[in-house]
Amino acid sequence: MFELIKLEWKKHRTSKYIRNAVITTAILLVFIVGMAGELAADTTMEAYGRSSINASVDLFVNMCYIVFTGVMLAAFVVGAYEKRTINLMFSYPISRKKILLSKMFAVWIFNFAAMVVSKGVIYAVLLIVNVSGDTIQFMSVSFWLDILIGSAAMVSITYIALLIGVKMKSSKATIITAVIIVCLTQGNIGTYTLKDSLSFYLILLLLSVFSVFLAIYNAETKDVM
Repeated sequence: MFELIKLEWKKHRTSKYIRNAVITTAILLVFIVGMAGELAADTTMEAYGRSSINASVDLFVNMCYIVFTGVMLAAFVVGAYEKRTINLMFSYPISRKKILLSKMFAVWIFNFAAMVVSKGVIYAVLLIVNVSGDTIQFMSVSFWLDILIGSAAMVSITYIALLIGVKMKSSKATIITAVIIVCLTQGNIGTYTLKDSLSFYLILLLLSVFSVFLAIYNAETKDVM
């Protein structure tokens, strides 16, 4: 399986996605550091047990990488259906489900790692420039556990967009669905927001698992034409 994943990274020139991830992180870093002083003075999030700086880092990084994951799913998986190149791949003496799963894992692993690194770099710089006070517990196990779990969840729920894209055979539909997921998970209407609702995220995670299942269901026998 890992050989297939590496082949997907090579075929889709992952170096360009690494470059884009670096640029994205740099832009987010400049933006967050620029407004860090104002965020540090904001106490609106303290009632929820989080500083405004932590909440802002999570918000902006999550938004970027949900869309980033949608774009990569569109290129790695949905694009193969759009361009009919999936027919050639399905002619190989390899399980079709294994081929599709290798594409999905290639996107998941990349974006999970990129999101964790992005958050880690931003938090490290905020500590270095000393604008976060004691709100960033960089050496705490729970701090990193929160980053790992949060990043895994954000990347995973984006796979709801995969099913839409595969069924419609449309990369645009995949990316648009990813943007809608950003609005639902990171947006708010006035003071109302779903981003702190655990039950909401559990429902989305179940939907993402169901979406992956449906995307590979009957792949061995279904006519992709």
